[in-house]
Amino acid sequence: MTRAEFEEHLVPLAELLSRTLHARPFDPVPARAVGQELVAAHCTAPESLPQILGVVDAYLLLYCSDPDRLPAEEGRARCARLQHAIAAGFARALQERTRAEQEALSRAALKAQSEIERALHESETRFRAVFEGATIGIGIGTLDGRVIEVNSALTRMFGGNEEIVRDRRITSWVHPDDGPTVWRLYDELVRGERDHFRAEKPYHRPDGTVLWTHLTVSLLRDPDGTPRLMLALMEDITERRLLHLRLRYEATHDALTDLPNRTLFFERLEQTLAREGDAARFGLCYLDLDGFKTVNDSLGHAVGDQLLVAVAERLQNCVKGPGQLVARIGGDEFVALINDPHSTRDITDLAERALEALSTPVLVDGRELPVRASIGIVEGPAGERTAAEVLRSADITMYRAKAQGGNRYELADPDSDARVISRHSLTNRLPAALEGHEFFIEYQPLVRMCDGGVEGAEALVRWEHPRHGVLGPDRFIPLAEHTGLIVPLGRWVLEEAVRQACEWQVRGIGGARPLRVNVNLSPRQLSHPDLVSETVAVLENAGLPPESLCLEVTESAMIRADDAELKPLRQLAELGVGIALDDFGTGYSNLASLRRLPASTLKLDRSFTRGLQQHPADPVDLKIVEGIVSLAHVLDLSVTVEGVETAAQAAHLRELGCDSAQGWYYARPGPPERVTVPLPLAAAQ
Repeated sequence: MTRAEFEEHLVPLAELLSRTLHARPFDPVPARAVGQELVAAHCTAPESLPQILGVVDAYLLLYCSDPDRLPAEEGRARCARLQHAIAAGFARALQERTRAEQEALSRAALKAQSEIERALHESETRFRAVFEGATIGIGIGTLDGRVIEVNSALTRMFGGNEEIVRDRRITSWVHPDDGPTVWRLYDELVRGERDHFRAEKPYHRPDGTVLWTHLTVSLLRDPDGTPRLMLALMEDITERRLLHLRLRYEATHDALTDLPNRTLFFERLEQTLAREGDAARFGLCYLDLDGFKTVNDSLGHAVGDQLLVAVAERLQNCVKGPGQLVARIGGDEFVALINDPHSTRDITDLAERALEALSTPVLVDGRELPVRASIGIVEGPAGERTAAEVLRSADITMYRAKAQGGNRYELADPDSDARVISRHSLTNRLPAALEGHEFFIEYQPLVRMCDGGVEGAEALVRWEHPRHGVLGPDRFIPLAEHTGLIVPLGRWVLEEAVRQACEWQVRGIGGARPLRVNVNLSPRQLSHPDLVSETVAVLENAGLPPESLCLEVTESAMIRADDAELKPLRQLAELGVGIALDDFGTGYSNLASLRRLPASTLKLDRSFTRGLQQHPADPVDLKIVEGIVSLAHVLDLSVTVEGVETAAQAAHLRELGCDSAQGWYYARPGPPERVTVPLPLAAAQ
């Protein structure tokens, strides 16, 4: 090829590597075609493959760099795997070409041997030309294993001394790394049961090094078909194999710590879990450093890398005996795998050794850095769980250890795993649930203590989950708060509750005193910048007076709020929207602090009124409630009591001056039409 033709041949291969490098999911297999194309273009000089792989290593990631798409560390790992695939394709194509040459040589040798009697001189000349001129090693031996002929290429493979090769029996060329079938195939060939076989076989050289070959052995028969000699063709693949091993090592080991990486760890874990038998067990420790992000952020990634190297060395020293592996699977995460532990104690001992090894501060650049870690332990019989399930359980358990304060280990617990997985499943389902109208609202009446009439109702959101049934707010509101979905969910609840309040008023329910609807407001909604504008828009669109809406905010959220966060509530209160201080008494406020809050109602937590259920009522609870009600009224706040369950409670609260109440004694939460049903006579007394 001309230079231009060669460039035209290479550019599509480079583009193929570029696409493969950035493909998601990543699959290095297409890079094998690059190696095959290089052989097809006759780029097979001994130095060709190392130079090509060097170009890929040095320039591919730079040529294709796009930091927004591919992190550098992941890019380097992918480049190594692409090099591996290129080398594999190159080797396979070169092997197939060599095999074709070998077969041609075999046919030439057989033809030469069969023509010896007819044209000995001509045949001998032709055979010697092929035999001596071949670039691959050729040897001829008898069926009893004596070597009778070797060419110069084979002699060079074994150090250049022909006598060393000829003096050895074929059956003495045994190597510990021989494939499991190579000698069985040899025996079958000697017995005439097969005409040839191929294998990858190592040999000991006289200087102590190992020669790796692609070996093809053919049986030479007499004209009558009787086996007579063996012809061996050897291709030296030592350098290629070493390159393959190097690429394999780089693809399966962490470049920073030299520990096995995530790829190799998962291979070993899957092998461990695939074993069968009652005695096949495993143990896994999942370790994450506590506070490592702070080290990176405050001292820089260079210091963080040195710390990781020191941690890796200490963890490696904790692993004892065969069947144990320590790997770094990412960031500051390490795992230790044990095959067939005798008991759980073997695994907890390893975790304790790891924590002890990390207890001494690490010296980096003259600075002592303390190291703490949280460890999740999973152990059990092989064959019951997949590798992904085991690692997920270990990860969940590790975070449980971290939640307990860190610098400790925890054992996996199926119930804890199930709760976390369920929480994760619900979190992922939330957006689709809101989009698919899986939420609905129940209403619990708010009753006036003076005459037993219904003054309003609290809107309580529920989730009709397609798998788990109806879920209360305690199951999903914290998840919505954590993910930020509480804002659109809260807006939907507000719209539905306001629409329902309008419907009650249109129907004249409540008479001259229209029913009010209470809607809960989460801490995250409290800080939402559009809280006031969205609330006003919902009221105006529905045509509901602001006085018919009351927003309930928990005591802890309102007390924590600063003046800027309280400003939206003050604006809403000035418009006439009621503000209720929910769960009062469960936080850390006092009545004096209520002066700065824009609240119009206190909702007294049920914990203050449980003592009023018994007979006689707890005198301490009576005094506490009496004091709260009295001081609240002094501050011009009305008092609503939650959790009223008995007539005795209701009577005491009415005598103490409470303004309104809600609870199962009056009505349980239910559909909106139930709010209009007359309450039991006892409730109004």
